[in-house]
Amino acid sequence: MDHAFKETLWKQFGASIDMLENALMLCPDELWDTEAKFWYNAYHCLFYLDYGLTLEPAKFSPPAPFTLSEFDPSGAMPDRVYSKEELLSYLQASRNKCHEVISNLTEEIANKRLWVNEYRNYSVVEILLYNMRHVQHHAAQLNLLLRQGINDAPRWVSQTKMSL
Repeated sequence: MDHAFKETLWKQFGASIDMLENALMLCPDELWDTEAKFWYNAYHCLFYLDYGLTLEPAKFSPPAPFTLSEFDPSGAMPDRVYSKEELLSYLQASRNKCHEVISNLTEEIANKRLWVNEYRNYSVVEILLYNMRHVQHHAAQLNLLLRQGINDAPRWVSQTKMSL
């Protein structure tokens, strides 16, 4: 697979993850567990980031202490509030996983249609792009909550600094 494409994909996907991290880092304790559920919006994003980076989605299982609660069709919340430290650790693990998936991308893997179900029919490259858009969407939501709550928000990240 073309290295320039993989490098570009990583720089942009990594930038989305960096923006999510910056929002988490800026969130003060008093906004973490309010009615707006800052922590939950971040957790939801991280759960699906991890899931979307899994090349065998049927075998997906998040790391402890996280559960599969996001798959509950009734919309059940996790059984407890996750701490900022737990979510930042999950973010770092998912960043590493994303870096590894993109680094190891080949034409064959990129074109595999592993994400086929009643809602999606995506190749690996398409689920990566979809996943990147999802992360950016939630980073923007968290930035809005920060702007509303403390009148501050992280700046835009144009590219990740971590190289492929």
